[in-house]
Amino acid sequence: VQLQASGGGLVQAGGSLRLSCAASGRAFSNYAVAWFRQAPGKEREFVAHINWSGSSTGYGTSASGRFTISRDNAKNTVYLQMNSLKPEDTAVYYCAAGPSYGVRSTDYTSWGQGTQVTVSS
Repeated sequence: VQLQASGGGLVQAGGSLRLSCAASGRAFSNYAVAWFRQAPGKEREFVAHINWSGSSTGYGTSASGRFTISRDNAKNTVYLQMNSLKPEDTAVYYCAAGPSYGVRSTDYTSWGQGTQVTVSS
């Protein structure tokens, strides 16, 4: 499956953004999808994941309570709604898909190109 992330941009602290991850390929609805992020000089960090049906979601510590992951399998798209953004949320955000519903980057076999999110103070 091929993934295309979009929706990043520049936003002020306290603002919101919605990221989208559009997939091609009929197997997408069978895959778990996750969002990771990577800031300059830092390791890639798990943000959120959702199982193949959307019935189960999970969040990393930094995202819990502020971000919401969802999916529309009819549109082959996963979303990440980000609210109450902070400067420390600044990073490149990547979506990834794979058969394993995990929190490690190695659990996912297909990756999008990333979309930049910049939060100004």
